[in-house]
Amino acid sequence: MAFRLAPTAASEGFRLEAHDTVGSTNALALDRARAGDPGKLWVVSKKQESGRGRRGRVWATPEGNLAATLLVVTNAELRLAATLGFVAGLALADALDAVVPKGRIAIGLDGGSDGKNRFELKWPNDVLASGAKLAGILLESAILEGDRFAVAVGIGVNVVAYPKDLPYPATSLSALGAACDAETLFLALSDAWSENARLWNDGRGLAAVRRRWLARAAGLGGQVAVRIDGNVVRGTFETIDEDCRFVIRDDEGSVLTIAAGDVHFGAVASAQV
Repeated sequence: MAFRLAPTAASEGFRLEAHDTVGSTNALALDRARAGDPGKLWVVSKKQESGRGRRGRVWATPEGNLAATLLVVTNAELRLAATLGFVAGLALADALDAVVPKGRIAIGLDGGSDGKNRFELKWPNDVLASGAKLAGILLESAILEGDRFAVAVGIGVNVVAYPKDLPYPATSLSALGAACDAETLFLALSDAWSENARLWNDGRGLAAVRRRWLARAAGLGGQVAVRIDGNVVRGTFETIDEDCRFVIRDDEGSVLTIAAGDVHFGAVASAQV
C-alpha cells in the first residue's frame, strides 16, 4: 500500500510528498518552504536516516515506522504557532483510535483496560500507550519573507519497532499487538489533522484544543518531576494554562508555570531524574 491522503485532506488542499527513505522529513519540509512552497504539504517516509527529537536528541526511524511532517506556512504569532504541537498530539491520538481496534491494547499509566483514553498525551510532545512512549512530536520553524513563519510539525511513530536503550519505557504498535502499517496510520492521521486544525482555527480555537488535550492528559493530578536546565522541580501536575504551559503545585504548595522541561511521572518522578 502506498502513502495517500484522506479524501477530506485532499479536498482541503493538502498535498503529499512520499518517500521510501529520507534524511529528515522536518528538514525537507523547511527546505520546501524556503524554496517557496505555500504550505499544507505532508512529507512522509517509512524510514528516516537523521531524524531529530527535542533538544537535539536522535530520533530513530527504522524501516516500517512512520516519519511524517506537515509544513504549515502562517502569519500567526510564533507563540500561537507553537501550540500546533498540541493539535498534532490530538490528531495522532484520534488517528490511533481509528486504526487500532478497541480491546487490543492496555491503556493509561496503570495499564487499565476500561476502553477510555487508550492513547494518552504527555506534555509537551509525546503520545503514550500503557505509560510507554509510542510517538514523539517536534516543531521546528524558519522565518520567511513577508513576516511569515514556516513551521514543520514533525510526527514520529513507532509502528514496527522501538528503541530499547532509553531512560524511559517505550513501545511500538507491533509490540502492543496492533496490526497496523505506516501507510494506514498516515491515512487516518491526515484525516484527523484536518478536523483538529479546524478546531484550532489559527489559534482562535486554542481553548477548545486545550480542553480536548486535558481530557487525554497522562499523569494529570499525579506526582511529577520536571527537569529544567539541570534543576528538578517536583509536585503535582494540576493543568496546562491558556498558553498550554505546564502547571504544577510543588511540594511547598506554590503553583509553578513551566514553558519548557522534561517531564517524568510515577516511580521515575520519585527517583533521581
